[in-house]
Amino acid sequence: MKIAPLLRAFRGDPRFEAKLVHTGQHYDDKLSKVFFDELAIPRPDIELEVGSGSHARQTAEIMTRFEPVVEKEQPHAVLVVGDVNSTIGCAMVAAKMFRTDEFQFRGAPRKRPVIIHVEAGLRSGDHDMPEEINRLLTDVISDLLFVSEPSGMTNLAREGVGPERAIMVGNVMIDTLLAARERAMQSTVLQTLGLAEGSYGLVTLHRPSNVDDPDMLFNLIGILDGFGMPLVFPVHPRTRKRIEDLGVQLSPLWKLIEPQGYFDFLRLQSSAKVVLTDSGGVQEETTVLGVPCITLRENTERPVTVEQGTNQLVGTKREAIIAAFYKIDEVRAAARVPEMWDGKSADRIVAAIATSLER
Repeated sequence: MKIAPLLRAFRGDPRFEAKLVHTGQHYDDKLSKVFFDELAIPRPDIELEVGSGSHARQTAEIMTRFEPVVEKEQPHAVLVVGDVNSTIGCAMVAAKMFRTDEFQFRGAPRKRPVIIHVEAGLRSGDHDMPEEINRLLTDVISDLLFVSEPSGMTNLAREGVGPERAIMVGNVMIDTLLAARERAMQSTVLQTLGLAEGSYGLVTLHRPSNVDDPDMLFNLIGILDGFGMPLVFPVHPRTRKRIEDLGVQLSPLWKLIEPQGYFDFLRLQSSAKVVLTDSGGVQEETTVLGVPCITLRENTERPVTVEQGTNQLVGTKREAIIAAFYKIDEVRAAARVPEMWDGKSADRIVAAIATSLER
């Protein structure tokens, strides 16, 4: 979802030749291939087929397989997005590679590829989150840091990153959402699942802190069950396995479904009475859609969704979750769309990169 608008912008600019490397960190067809098809992303130029593993093994495998790609391709720049192991793994490889010939970056000669981080500067403040470590390390070694919300600029300035490296451009995820919204509303997923507009809650849970602890998982399911409305739960493969292993019995209110394609999931979000999630991207999407979102985490790296959007950050305590549920209409009415979440972020990114690389 972050790559689709970037590739369109790069491939619409004759100054660039952009090649797509798919590491294979997210390799399940239901979670990966469908997005290439629905968002009309060209098939990857290079597939590393890394697969799953521990954080150390997966990151090491990404680096091992990406290094010969950089050596062969000799890129002027390597662009990474988000905060997953692929982000830091590929950035670290690029940080230690040298091209065979020099090029100009901001008027000075250079041999190392320029490292570009899209969605830079986000901070949860929770160093127990693997994604937080990936964000911090990637930003330290990046040359161009493209930021999606004001908190990112504040965080980077606090860490000593000035405006010569950090640039506010808006949110590429929202580029994709706005481009796909009309088509998503034509999805028949509500009819297929027997759902009425605004009658159900949409649930996504996948973070280890919520699904690996049996007591926490039982607790959250019990709280949400108490709302007494249908709960649609597109189950991440990892979460489904935990539910099965623990023998969790769900009430008839729950409708467990397979992970959805982008258009179907966007339709489910758009028509939900409330979304209950521990996902970062869903906090952003619901803000733009104007749908109440209750985030079942103690922190968020996307505070603008709380300050301006429909997101309530509540943690995992029963009283807080229930109180947030009774405020959803109030939150929906007060929502605003953050600055520069206008569908043009990828164009701003490509223009800024071109300026930096021009002689």
